[in-house]
Amino acid sequence: MRYFIELSYFGKAYHGWQNQPDSISVQEMLEKNLSKVLRSGIDIVGAGRTDAGVHAKQMFAHFDYEHTIDESILKYKLNSMLPKDIAISEIFQVECDTHARFDALSRSYEYHLVQQKDAFSKDLAWFLKHDLDVEKMNRAATVLKEYTNFKCFSKSRTDVRTYNCRIDDARWEVKDEKLVFHITADRFLRNMVRAIVGTLVEIGQEKYPVSHIHEVIKSEDRSKAGTSVPAHGLYLTRIEYPENIRKK
Repeated sequence: MRYFIELSYFGKAYHGWQNQPDSISVQEMLEKNLSKVLRSGIDIVGAGRTDAGVHAKQMFAHFDYEHTIDESILKYKLNSMLPKDIAISEIFQVECDTHARFDALSRSYEYHLVQQKDAFSKDLAWFLKHDLDVEKMNRAATVLKEYTNFKCFSKSRTDVRTYNCRIDDARWEVKDEKLVFHITADRFLRNMVRAIVGTLVEIGQEKYPVSHIHEVIKSEDRSKAGTSVPAHGLYLTRIEYPENIRKK
């Protein structure tokens, strides 16, 4: 039987989602504690990867287990064992062929940026004191929806078969004295959001015109895009699935 876990985590202490040989990851913590509770070696498959230091307000993963599970009890036990910076929201059974990664319809991220020094957001948002033209940044963000090949925003050493993504939403908004970048796509490349934000910020700083975003994307060259912004301002916020994945 296959089960989905919905969780959230504060990423500061972890070297990303995926298991690493010499560093602690969210996946490792979840597998270790799940295996203890179920008294069986459990492997989990995440809906995607987050880089070191990136947070997730919503993440999904699946695992297989041959016995029926009381989901509410398992949730309680896991939450009592996991560190305080990882929280399980729900565990539920799904159809046996449902895949946390491949069946996801879309993923959404936010990037949080503050322009006034704030002692309480030092691990939650990037502090950038430079003035920014948000209107220009929004015009450049809209351009992203015109393209599908985003090789220019991907890490150079990656094993992906395609650099194509469908971006459905990309925009900045001022929210609670922060600048928040929202982006939704069917899939994302490694480091893609942080590279996009870095490029848009350079446009907002008047280093380049809005048309620069066209040149960067068409170049398919990572060196043409902006510097990747710090990881601690990035949040995976939502993953969408078909409505019929739950076991009836």
